[in-house]
Amino acid sequence: MTAEIRWLWSRLNANYWFYPALFALGAGVLAFGTVWLDHRGAAQWLNDTNWILPARPEGASNLLTVIAGSMIGVASTVFSITIAAVAYASGNYGPRLLTNFMEDRGNQLSLATFIGTFVYALITLRAVRAEDEAAAAVLDSSATSLPGFVPQLSLVIAFLLMGLSIAVLVFFLNHIPASIRINTVLKGIGRRLLEDIADAFPEDANGAEDKAAPDGPPILADQTGYVRLIDFDEIKRAADDAGCRIALEVRTGDFIHAGMALARVCSGEPKEGLEDDVRAAFSVGASRSAEQDPQFLIDELVEIGLRALSPGINDPFTAITALHWLGAATAELGRRDLRKRVGGDEPEERSVIPLPDDFEHYVDRGFGVMRSAIATSRIAALVMLDTLRNAAAPIQDESRQALLRREGDRLLEQARNALTGPDLQEVEARHVSFSQAFLHTP
Repeated sequence: MTAEIRWLWSRLNANYWFYPALFALGAGVLAFGTVWLDHRGAAQWLNDTNWILPARPEGASNLLTVIAGSMIGVASTVFSITIAAVAYASGNYGPRLLTNFMEDRGNQLSLATFIGTFVYALITLRAVRAEDEAAAAVLDSSATSLPGFVPQLSLVIAFLLMGLSIAVLVFFLNHIPASIRINTVLKGIGRRLLEDIADAFPEDANGAEDKAAPDGPPILADQTGYVRLIDFDEIKRAADDAGCRIALEVRTGDFIHAGMALARVCSGEPKEGLEDDVRAAFSVGASRSAEQDPQFLIDELVEIGLRALSPGINDPFTAITALHWLGAATAELGRRDLRKRVGGDEPEERSVIPLPDDFEHYVDRGFGVMRSAIATSRIAALVMLDTLRNAAAPIQDESRQALLRREGDRLLEQARNALTGPDLQEVEARHVSFSQAFLHTP
């Protein structure tokens, strides 16, 4: 249940309606609060200020009507532009990037500002009383010396919100074209990937590896879909309560189905209710996300690179940018201890043993998947060799360096089947310097 709540909260922040709904609620509370202050006569000083001309009921009503009407119109336009940008980006860069644009805070907060201003103006408009209308309450007649009732303070706030909305509109018109530029998209994915790697694997690599967990009776899945989130703390509580150790058989992002092993009870006797508690720690859904899953962001970089190198698009420079970010992420992974520690630093202290992440798997999922397409482009192949060499430079583990060198050797072998003439000769010459760099790596 905790995993489902955490997943729900992360999705609420990513959904396009959450911030508009929150701003609308806040604007409603603000409007009722300022109108109440106006009824109490707290804005009387505005009527006595020379540089602020008090508004008359008809003028206030017209102004609030214009603000409310224009804001809902702008909100509709903003939503339409966002959907068009999302459709363009998902069609050109891949459908998995749809979530990235829906999570964009600039788009969410822009729409939320317009909706909030609309709600505020509409609620304030309701409080305006024309000069020929009787007071709805005793406070109305004492709140202002002018005929009728105009919530002067609320009107000033409406002016300020209108100015804020204009500024946000200018920001939005600049933000949308900037956000769909491919370099900006790749930067967003790459930066988030580097942050997620640092969060998921905070320790530097020390060459140590955990022993394989002993075998034991499996805990089977009863759902079908992708593992979106794993609550390791909840699994630990269940294991501690049952007095046993649990070894996971899946990672975040894996696809599971009913009857598939989620985990194994590798020591101790499973107690009644343990299986249900462990299953409840897995949030399963129809799609993957970047939560706890750096591989998802690697797949996004790979997808953009493969699309760019397809014959229909033939844009090797976009693929090169994807390679650069992929190289930075690979270097970061190579420097990190990829073991997850749940419940203690020593293996004997841990009641939960996550499925270990493997550096070779990340390399194969990134450079390995792109290799065949990159081998068809001379410039992309040259950049990949340089990227592999640069990614290996900060890595101290020789076995991980060997994996990157192997990937360069495989790229050359693939290029010999795809390139000919001077293109192949240039790639072979670059591979020679690539191999020499590994010989001099400490």
